[in-house]
Amino acid sequence: MSRLIQSQERDSFLSSADKACPLGCFGRGVFLVAIAALVAAPPSLAQITINSKTGAVTNDTTGTALVTVDRRFQQVTPTNVALPETELDPKGRQSLIRTMQAEQGFAMRPFPRGHKGLTLVANGKLEPAGEAYISMVTSEGLSAKPGDRLVITDVKIEHARIVFDLNGGPDPKHRFLRHVSIGSGPVMNPVVQGDDQDPVGSRLTLTFQNHVPELTGPEVKSLLAPLISFDVKTPIQAYTDTLPVKLKDAILNHHVLVGMSTDMVLFAKGQPDNKSREMDGQMPFEEWIYGKPPNEVDFVRINGNRVIRVEIAKVGVDPVIFTKDEVEGLMRSDGTPLEAKNERVSKVGDVEHDPNKEAPAPPPSLRNPGETLPSDDPSNRVGAMKPVQFPKPKPDPQPGENPDGAPDAQPATSAQPSPSSQPASPSTAPPASPPGAVQPQMWQPAAGEVLR
Repeated sequence: MSRLIQSQERDSFLSSADKACPLGCFGRGVFLVAIAALVAAPPSLAQITINSKTGAVTNDTTGTALVTVDRRFQQVTPTNVALPETELDPKGRQSLIRTMQAEQGFAMRPFPRGHKGLTLVANGKLEPAGEAYISMVTSEGLSAKPGDRLVITDVKIEHARIVFDLNGGPDPKHRFLRHVSIGSGPVMNPVVQGDDQDPVGSRLTLTFQNHVPELTGPEVKSLLAPLISFDVKTPIQAYTDTLPVKLKDAILNHHVLVGMSTDMVLFAKGQPDNKSREMDGQMPFEEWIYGKPPNEVDFVRINGNRVIRVEIAKVGVDPVIFTKDEVEGLMRSDGTPLEAKNERVSKVGDVEHDPNKEAPAPPPSLRNPGETLPSDDPSNRVGAMKPVQFPKPKPDPQPGENPDGAPDAQPATSAQPSPSSQPASPSTAPPASPPGAVQPQMWQPAAGEVLR
């Protein structure tokens, strides 16, 4: 039944669209494509929304929170300043400009660069806020951090708004004259010279309903209070007023918490007495040391711009080490409660593992508990290995020396030629051997040996 009603409504809508569209069938085709896309879209399409008041990012279909936005970028609390009905006259305009010009204050929120800047509705909300606020700061850059000093360098009162340029404004001076050059021929000189520095200021616009009411300087300052504080403060008071109460108390009491930035540490403890740069594996860090023995000594370890470890050492007491981040939850806009402090007391004799100086842990073994291997038996072990001893090389044989080392026979003298050197004749008998000489024996075959 619901599909039938939707079909009838669609037909009536298309017929009315044909009458209103002068393009005929082409217009009908365009409307058909649009209606088909709307009908085909699933009703449970996930939509991500950002609550500009709390800064929480949620899923509309499930209602579950995804991430949270830093509290510095969440929506401001509207002010409650009585606005008169009368419009600002020329005399009040000059008085307001004279009061606000060159006035100094402290930033309560991050101020981005850029021509657009932030827009604050009188007794209303801030635009942008939440994720759009973060995107503007990321894309345009940061002009002033919370707690930085701001100077109003220009005030412009228009129909229903007041525009404040802070710290020189976001636009360069002589914006149009920078593109003008004067000269003749190939030689051209720019009208504005030496003005290549980019501006670093920001802009804040205060808007009203229909016109700028007749306001005084203190009333305008009260309307700008969520973003700029014009009270007389010290730099540490101006900075801590932008922080949560717990974090503010820690800085004013000179305590350092894990997760603080370097600015927070400097406001809390000042410049350190000593600094050292070291490596923890592949991670570089700085160790800020406050105090000297026998007084309390604080070791603040910083990686990048955040505190990752705090160690408090006192004489005669075991040092206390903090490693749990306690600032991340305080800076969230959803009010997430913090967990208990993760503190560890270092006992005397505890040694921290240093991978750069100590051998790594042994690799995992497949041996069952209590299992032994044959190599673990002392009887199967071989004695300590000794150096290999190579055999001594033999001297080179001398001429006439037997290679086997046996003494050679008496060599024949040149005066007595060997029998082999004289041809033997059948009529001549061999000479007689000297007395005592060994007669050579001729080889004869043994009995029964067959010659082959």
